Amino acid sequence: MNQPADAFDDQFEPEDEFETLDDAASDTPDPFLDAAAIERRMLGEDAASAPSGEAAPSAPGEEPGARPFGARLADANTSSPDGFGDDAAFGADEPLGIQGEVAPVSEEDEKLLTQPVPRIAIHAFCESPETGQLIHNAGSDRRMAKTHVTVELGGLAGAIERFHDETTPELLIVETGMRGRELFAQLEELAMVCDPDTKVIIVGAANDITLYRELMRRGVSEYLVPPMTPLHVIKTISDLFLDPEAPFAGKSLAFIGAKGGVGSSTVAHNVAWQLTDQLRSDAVLVDLDLSFGTAGLDFNQDPPQTIAEALSEPHRLDDALLDRLLVRCNERLSLFSAPATLENDWDFSPDSFDEVLDKVRRQAPFVALDLPHAWSPWVRQTLLSADQVVVTVTPDLACLRNAKNLFDLVRTARPNDEPPKVVVNMAGCPKKPDIPLKDFSDALGAAPILVLPFEPALFGKAANNGQMIAELDAKSKAAEGFAHLAAVLTGRSSAEPKRSKSLFKSLFSKG
Repeated sequence: MNQPADAFDDQFEPEDEFETLDDAASDTPDPFLDAAAIERRMLGEDAASAPSGEAAPSAPGEEPGARPFGARLADANTSSPDGFGDDAAFGADEPLGIQGEVAPVSEEDEKLLTQPVPRIAIHAFCESPETGQLIHNAGSDRRMAKTHVTVELGGLAGAIERFHDETTPELLIVETGMRGRELFAQLEELAMVCDPDTKVIIVGAANDITLYRELMRRGVSEYLVPPMTPLHVIKTISDLFLDPEAPFAGKSLAFIGAKGGVGSSTVAHNVAWQLTDQLRSDAVLVDLDLSFGTAGLDFNQDPPQTIAEALSEPHRLDDALLDRLLVRCNERLSLFSAPATLENDWDFSPDSFDEVLDKVRRQAPFVALDLPHAWSPWVRQTLLSADQVVVTVTPDLACLRNAKNLFDLVRTARPNDEPPKVVVNMAGCPKKPDIPLKDFSDALGAAPILVLPFEPALFGKAANNGQMIAELDAKSKAAEGFAHLAAVLTGRSSAEPKRSKSLFKSLFSKG
């Protein structure tokens, strides 16, 4: 994703090509505005001599792309009973697997990528193992967790053979190196076995705008040319299946401690406060430590209803009920508190947590998840599905080991995401030897993003008063550190706090 802005120089951009077609000032009419002209070029015929209107466009009054793949391809073929022309009819192309640069995912695309792809079935038929592995990696991404992805070799011919006697899925991804007569003949066969609602993505070798336009006219949903990344594949699928009118999904920030008592909840609560009070963004803090949660105490709140009510009947949770369950901590921060009682075992399924948190994410741009120091299927699922993960540690051997285990798990399960952020808490505790911070950096492959000094008086007073650190002492090192972490997690700023020298450099020098 960290590629230069002009990284796609040898790849076509459909948007750029289409922009030139709308230039009313052009003196020369573009023959490709006419669908029949496109057909004639692919047949190798002279566009100037052939009659116009041979190929069938979309039905009168119909929006482009409104009809399914099969119907549009059948219409397009009505004027070409003798098939399609030679491969030479196409423009310049690039061979599959060219060593080019991949265009970065834009900021607007990243916003769309915060939303998980809905529960759809995807079947990919690839010609090369490399493409199959790429699609498999995309299917393993957390944003595709609800989908069912099947990848196999076989290309267009394999797809046609498979679905002669089977129902086609919601999405077919087919890789093919064919062009001209052979390509469109097999696409026609594929259309005959496709269900009306099936969408089709073609992964091809020819970087040809003419081919791209003709495939779109014939009902193909998208045409991709390598090189690609898993995120580009996910973005393409998201464009096809996510409703832009649907409620947005806020960015989820998961906080977990490498062991009990390291202050992960304190970090989560103070960061949530900072991003609402200082960064002026709405957020929801969800206390998921059902038995021992402290968010209610830290914010001096005692709501009569908690997240347990939502988890017990997640299907009943709507916006109106959610508004009643959430309590306001300040103008922008809402709290979904834990019951904090031992009267129940709280044995909820991972699906219940998933359903509730999906609905909570519709409430605000950011959702801070205060996870307990426990390990169960729902904790694992919630951690791995979050947009950002923050691991809080203290500088001791047990935390180093546990943090390394968490890092390895998260990196393996989320290869397309940033690694977790590490917060070192209670550094420099008197009479207690600390493991050097350099050892943490070397073991985890990442330096801590925040180091909080040992300040028991400040943190103890804030906890006893039901206040945040910034409320008690806005100029303290800890308050500035929480503000810095909130800015980094939300993408509002990458700058370190003003007192970074005293907060970071002096503590790193201990290593």
